[in-house]
Amino acid sequence: MKTRIGILTGGGDCPGLNAVIRSVVIAAAQRGWATVGILGGFDGLLQPVHARELLPEDMDGLLYLGGTILGTSNRGRFTAKVGHGAVRQIDPAILAEAKVGFDQLELRALVVVGGDGSLTIGLQCQAAGIPVVGVPKTIDNDIGGTVVTFGFDTAVSFATDALDRLRSTAQSHQRVMVCEMMGRYAGWIALHSGISGGADVILLPEIPYDIEAVCAKVRAREAAGKHDSLIVVAEGARAKDGDFVTTAGAADATGGAFREARLGGVATQVAEQIQALTGKETRICVLGHLQRGGVPTTFDRLICTRFGVSAVRLIAEERYGRMVSLQPPDTTDVAIADAIGKLRTVPLDGDLVRTARALGICLGDR
Repeated sequence: MKTRIGILTGGGDCPGLNAVIRSVVIAAAQRGWATVGILGGFDGLLQPVHARELLPEDMDGLLYLGGTILGTSNRGRFTAKVGHGAVRQIDPAILAEAKVGFDQLELRALVVVGGDGSLTIGLQCQAAGIPVVGVPKTIDNDIGGTVVTFGFDTAVSFATDALDRLRSTAQSHQRVMVCEMMGRYAGWIALHSGISGGADVILLPEIPYDIEAVCAKVRAREAAGKHDSLIVVAEGARAKDGDFVTTAGAADATGGAFREARLGGVATQVAEQIQALTGKETRICVLGHLQRGGVPTTFDRLICTRFGVSAVRLIAEERYGRMVSLQPPDTTDVAIADAIGKLRTVPLDGDLVRTARALGICLGDR
């Protein structure tokens, strides 16, 4: 009987998911294996099972197609992260039902493509008897065990382009523009794009900000004859002695389960304070889910392809409970248990922060 492996995508979508799917399917076919796509995330393993076989000849066009042809979910019965990242144990009965679906599909192993939450679920599935191999995905770039996750480069490229556009309109109207972008607990997107886009202020989750320091930067630019300012704010940025700014409750109407807190709105808070304290006309732009969509960059396409091939190799070697990892110049692997639950944040003494400060960019703390 032909070997059959499964693949699913979990958590938030991001550019490159389809490129990973394509790579896994083609690499598996080269070994004479069949690949089954689980639809709608982990819930697709529950009864009635929702899955379909993925054929190599159907993979044309997926390399550059955004989103995921398998669908995904970050809420419901398979929710491992709640509130602000607290770990939740999946109901053992749900895991047992997923194992029944896995066996029903006659799969040898399951490739889980996801971030910290999805890989946490994957590890719980592994403990329930489902052999799992992980592929790290998140535009926030905050998973341990790998130098970079796919989707991050595409998100940064889009955010930088947005900042270029915002600068021109800020200059035209001599305004302060505050741009909010994703980054729950790690400010990698904000810092990379902020430096690349010439931001004057970058507010990160790692550095609680003082609004007076931000306003001082705006006033200093004004005094120097520069009547516009560009401010980048990660959605998880917090004022000193402040809390996360959230937009909605976490209750899930599908069954009383919970999801991670939904962040958003800090740009509005910052903009209102700047306008009140400086008198400068201030506008906001929230990039939101625009960062998750679109065509993946060349860099992301390449690491997605390498990650997919590596995942199939791990299955061939029966090295389950592992996550593929980029450690330049090679793709390698680490234990999933060593990668999850260890948020990879921006180091405050690292080169990126030192670069920003050397350029006179205000990080909100001085």
